[in-house]
Amino acid sequence: MMETADVMKLFLKYRDDAVVLSGRGGRHWVPITDNEKLDATMGDPAMGGHASYALGIALAQPRKKVVLFDSDGDIHMSMGMLATIAEQAPTNFYHFMLDNEIYATTGGQPVPNAKVVDYSAIATACGYPKAHSYSELSDLEVGMPEILAKEGPVFIHLKVAPTIENTPIGQRKPWNNRDRVKVVQDVRGELVGI
Repeated sequence: MMETADVMKLFLKYRDDAVVLSGRGGRHWVPITDNEKLDATMGDPAMGGHASYALGIALAQPRKKVVLFDSDGDIHMSMGMLATIAEQAPTNFYHFMLDNEIYATTGGQPVPNAKVVDYSAIATACGYPKAHSYSELSDLEVGMPEILAKEGPVFIHLKVAPTIENTPIGQRKPWNNRDRVKVVQDVRGELVGI
């Protein structure tokens, strides 16, 4: 099992100029990013919302690599997005899923059937042409260059250790150093020069 922070540090080595939607891994990504203006860090929107947002960017910017760090909880809240992404088939879309087996941002409730669900198989069944699964950082490190060299959409399931946030949502210290308006302005400015 991997630590989310270690996954993010590893990915940073291969980021290049990709647009990154750090999703539930945002609190680990924001402090280490090397290009904040290409980070579409929207904080914690409604569970399941990251994938549709990432798909929209990938479709609007087909020449730009788009990397999403989704979560098992998000996937459970919007599993239909896997079929939608597969149908749209953006070749620039890389869908990493952080699987910690819990709803970490709402107190650590278990994700239904967490130890049994085969997310890579689900992604493949939904039409993703390529899907991978990793539970060890060393294996991911070996596979990362090949994953990012492939045309998307690619689904990458990552088994990560749970970290539970029990502070009430309204009392949490924000990890995102930009508000949503600034995030959109920065990303738009980098992608289309506005």
